[in-house]
Amino acid sequence: MSSPPPFVLTFAASDPTGGAGLQADLLTLAALGCHPLSVVTALTVQDTHGVDSIDAVDAALVERQAAALLAEMKVAAFKLGVLGSEANARAIAAIVASHPRVPLVVDPVLASGRGDSLASDSLIITLLELVMPRATLATPNSVEARRLGGERALLDRGCRYVLVTGTHEQTSDVVNTLYDAGGKVREDRWPRLPGSYHGSGCTLASACAAKLAHGLAIGDAVRAAQEFTWQSLSAGFRPADGQFIPRRK
Repeated sequence: MSSPPPFVLTFAASDPTGGAGLQADLLTLAALGCHPLSVVTALTVQDTHGVDSIDAVDAALVERQAAALLAEMKVAAFKLGVLGSEANARAIAAIVASHPRVPLVVDPVLASGRGDSLASDSLIITLLELVMPRATLATPNSVEARRLGGERALLDRGCRYVLVTGTHEQTSDVVNTLYDAGGKVREDRWPRLPGSYHGSGCTLASACAAKLAHGLAIGDAVRAAQEFTWQSLSAGFRPADGQFIPRRK
């Protein structure tokens, strides 16, 4: 019998389109040779245009989902996406705190691509105060980074590394910059692709978690995850007249 692949546990909201959220995490992790474990934090009604509604799962159920998995399997990395509520954020912060040696990748999803809010002010405060101090890596886009106080504020709270992505900037290339407490660690440039993509941030954060689960050093993990994400976007498809969906393979 062969050894199992690395287990990566994602906490995220379900996306019925399969483009973003929990489903994007599962597809990405599997494509990169990990076995995905999942805890559903919220149920959404959405398409590739935007999110119509989001209903958080009760925090006690979030805890029970995670407890059952963690009692049986040893995870190699955690990945957090949309957490659904302040209560969920508090519960998840306690869960990851009990596994301090496991890499934690946080994708601080604050809004959909259309701008639909996915995080209340109280959830954001809890994210900053309880989750970020545990994070190995945070992957905000530039808009999210500014709303959270900038990469320096996240690092000062205890997050070890922050990867700020430039997808929302008006530049010819997409410039992604990795920071640690000492400043810039690396900068990567990618040709800007036409169109808008549903789940690009989820794909990147999950790919980072997968690479860390495989034992890559942070700089190598971030570079490899960006390569996978860019290739997934460049091979993306448009199911209707909304955003493109990455083809993760």
